[in-house]
Amino acid sequence: MEIHHHNHHDSITGTGYDIVIVSILIAAMLAYPLAAYFTSKTYKNWPLYRYVFWILGVVTAGAALVGPLAELAHSSFTAHMFGHLLLGMLSPLLLVISAPVKLLLRTLNTTNARILSRLLKGRYIQFVSNPIVAATLNIGGLAVLYTTGLYNAMHDSLLLHVLVHLHVFLAGYLFTASIIYMDVSPHRYSYVYRALVLILALAGHKILSKHIYAYPPEGVARADAETGGMLMYYGGDMVDVVIIIILCYHWYKATAPRRVSPPDTGAALPAE
Repeated sequence: MEIHHHNHHDSITGTGYDIVIVSILIAAMLAYPLAAYFTSKTYKNWPLYRYVFWILGVVTAGAALVGPLAELAHSSFTAHMFGHLLLGMLSPLLLVISAPVKLLLRTLNTTNARILSRLLKGRYIQFVSNPIVAATLNIGGLAVLYTTGLYNAMHDSLLLHVLVHLHVFLAGYLFTASIIYMDVSPHRYSYVYRALVLILALAGHKILSKHIYAYPPEGVARADAETGGMLMYYGGDMVDVVIIIILCYHWYKATAPRRVSPPDTGAALPAE
């Protein structure tokens, strides 16, 4: 006989948590455009579209962390999964396009910019920014979350709740930045390699969503898990398509024959 589990988690986040998250979001919303505006007086103008993508990225992440959706995610797996798509996929994509590291390098003084450059070129960043490592941290982290007792445990511990959401966001950002080079990328990998890793990551995401559909996490009602699994399966496609388009466009630009102006052979005729 099939047993239907229902997850009725009391919210472990409160006013203090909301104030901290909202403060971080507001600071991010203000710091980026201010930095872009003032550095544009020294360097070339910061593209307007990057302002837009940054704001959208911060708002998208915020919607998954505080507010009605975040509150509903404590009792609804479908709402939780929608938040995962916003925090772990859509927000990272929007933020990567806004190139925050490039802006930070423009903002820092020469000494600090050189320190940051050395850190970015270091072995640790080289390791975690390798697409296969980033994909493992991203998909592997989700697999641990949904195939072990971690999903239930994070609803009972504020620390676990924060760490899981932080990992989902950072792993999603790292993976996106490792596949499409819209920002500073000191460790660059070939298009073929990145494309193959992306295909494997997409397959892993699909397999995990099907697993959730067939084998709900402990305490999640089957109907809720099926809806959440389908949302993960099809909702992730929308973000993945954008990543594929950007990667293919960059690949095309890098390999397309460059138009070369013909040499000027028409010397002026001598005056008669």
